Amino acid sequence: MMTALEIRNLHVSIGEQHILKGIDLLVKQGEVHALMGPNGSGKSTLAYTLAGHPAYEPSAGQVIFGGRDLLEMEADERSRAGLFLAFQYPASVPGVTLAKFLRQAINSRRQAENPDDPGISIPAFRRLLTEKMDMLGIDHKFAGRYLNEGFSGGEKKRVEILQMATLEPKIAIMDETDSGLDIDALRVVSEGAMRLKEQLNMGILVITHYQRILNYIKPDFVHIMMDGRIVESGGPGLALHLEERGYDWIREKQGLVEV
Repeated sequence: MMTALEIRNLHVSIGEQHILKGIDLLVKQGEVHALMGPNGSGKSTLAYTLAGHPAYEPSAGQVIFGGRDLLEMEADERSRAGLFLAFQYPASVPGVTLAKFLRQAINSRRQAENPDDPGISIPAFRRLLTEKMDMLGIDHKFAGRYLNEGFSGGEKKRVEILQMATLEPKIAIMDETDSGLDIDALRVVSEGAMRLKEQLNMGILVITHYQRILNYIKPDFVHIMMDGRIVESGGPGLALHLEERGYDWIREKQGLVEV
């Protein structure tokens, strides 16, 4: 059955600040949606809310994921149901190797579905990890390094794609994955994400300021977010239009600036 992420009239506040002011969005498996907008428009707030960050508490609205109420699920339940968040700034975990982290993540998911599952064996995990690393062009030595410790920006983002490849989510949210990447790293990371999209029929919501990542992660739909709302939606041409004209024409259209 095809899984969809359906956001209905979502409102989110932090303290007294009303950040999301009625978001409606539908992302289906196999689709690529780009969410663009200037700083402070609420894009990352949406990503963290969907992932279950405790600081982001919805005040109204509903999110349905795979037929279930996402907002009633704990963060780990959301992950097990097939939702993945690739962070803008992935955290380091000193003392925990990448291989141990990924094996634990796989076993946690398996054992949540079946408490009697003994987990993936070490030989089977090694074969799986080697296959995924080779697919993404990641040096096998990374498996023995502490997670993100001393990694460059490009290496951290590539490891997030490796996590995605290992956990095989139904919908992936990529929060400003292009942040801090040079053009070569951006191409490698983006091509890895698109390969997974094709292999897994994965849906992608890519959050970005800039059109350049969309040269590699080809969107089916582009949405523009301002002042906590999605104010414009269209096809890939909308991102190119933004690249040429910036956001001012949308601000004027929405009455957010004086003309």
